[in-house]
Amino acid sequence: MSNDLLELTAQLVAVPSVSHHEVALADLVEARLRAVAGLDVTRVGDNVVARTAWGRPTRVVLAGHLDTVPPNGNEVARRDGDVLWGLGSTDMKGGLAVMLDLAESLTSAAHDLSYVFYVAEEVAREHSGLLQMEARQPRLLEADAAVVCEPTNCAVEAGCQGVLKARVVLVGERAHVSRPWRGVNAVHRMAPALEALRSWPAREASVEGCTYRESLQVVSVSGGVASNVVPDRAEMVVNYRYAPDRSADAALGHLQDLLRPHLGAGDTVEVVDSAPAAPPALAHPVLAGLVERSQAPVVAKLGWTDVAFFAERGVPAANFGPGDPELAHTAGEHVSREALERARDVLAQVVRGAN
Repeated sequence: MSNDLLELTAQLVAVPSVSHHEVALADLVEARLRAVAGLDVTRVGDNVVARTAWGRPTRVVLAGHLDTVPPNGNEVARRDGDVLWGLGSTDMKGGLAVMLDLAESLTSAAHDLSYVFYVAEEVAREHSGLLQMEARQPRLLEADAAVVCEPTNCAVEAGCQGVLKARVVLVGERAHVSRPWRGVNAVHRMAPALEALRSWPAREASVEGCTYRESLQVVSVSGGVASNVVPDRAEMVVNYRYAPDRSADAALGHLQDLLRPHLGAGDTVEVVDSAPAAPPALAHPVLAGLVERSQAPVVAKLGWTDVAFFAERGVPAANFGPGDPELAHTAGEHVSREALERARDVLAQVVRGAN
């Protein structure tokens, strides 16, 4: 019997799970999955995986992250008719509710299924629960195809952008502010580099019929020693979301080329976080079936998801789940009963192999 998906999502939202604090939600998910007959449940840290053993020749992963970003006045869930508001309702406790419902209600399918609930997606990739599991029990992630149940408005979002975060440090020479000519102001040196990044024309790339719009943003700036000292160091962090026609190395090379005219001796560009892009992989029969049953145009994923994790390992993957991705990480996150039920029904049809 299926759950009331709106109520189930509300129960999940009521359990705080900001990144690095997912233990209580992992406990809830694990307890529900262990109550389901026929599921092989494994917990690795605060990551929980439930696998069927129906003897099918293929296996499909349904994956979703347990963590949320920090609250923004929306930590308490509230219902307004058939709409649920609250932290994580969109990204992505609605998707988790759909996964739990399928795990509890499906007794057979055309494929064996692995339900993967993992931690630390919203923070630096080094903390990823998928990487934790891969290091300790990689068999848990083996699959022929994967669906990451991120919010997509119940349309297939293909592939994903890559992420490059770089720290750019410009150096100068200290002096008294009354005699600035005796020094070099590192903060002032940053101005032309900032302008080059500000005026960078947003690049679009078409990959397998999907158009990815890149973005390049300075997300933090720091510098200064004291109010009477010419600063000898200035730092900015750049976040580059690049299309899947670029590799991580190519993305870094592009950023370095853009900054090179504004850098001098002693200046540095250091990568602080990196995650690869993933091209669309919709030719796989499971993902082609997902596109067909969604009855919505395929769009490029503008953002990074763990579709890239699976793509790196040769597993075709796509994004599909309830909720508006434009609402992710906003104070106004919400999800509707209609979207939750639509996502569940489409995924159930796909894994059952229903015509």
